[in-house]
Amino acid sequence: MLTLRRGQIGAGAIALLLVGGALSFTNLALGAVLVVAALMVAGLGLVYVGRRFRSWGYLERVEDLLVRRGVMFERLSVVPYGRMQTVEVTAGPLERSLGLATVQLHTASAATDARIPGLDRSAAADLRDRLVRRGEANAEGL
Repeated sequence: MLTLRRGQIGAGAIALLLVGGALSFTNLALGAVLVVAALMVAGLGLVYVGRRFRSWGYLERVEDLLVRRGVMFERLSVVPYGRMQTVEVTAGPLERSLGLATVQLHTASAATDARIPGLDRSAAADLRDRLVRRGEANAEGL
């Protein structure tokens, strides 16, 4: 997941560098500003992406699932297994190319929905199956 996010930051920085380089032929000052902006975006983005990646975590407990995330403002979501309505495993094209997936939990309350990104596809499927079994055992949601 960290590789994917770093690649996205790098692609944005490269796009800004290309635009800045092209503009420097017609407007040197504007081109230089875009090149500097691209370097700043890349540097700050890579630091932020690393911190954001490390901020995600989850813990399966007996009665509920804890999901932690957030860099500046940490959020901790507690999702009772009996309140889960659906559990999805999704993967976009870039995630699939790296063998990753995201587990998305849906409850009746939108405030308690949670997602766990960057899991190995088989680990995501296993987690989904465990959550579904636990939800059915509690017999409220799934």
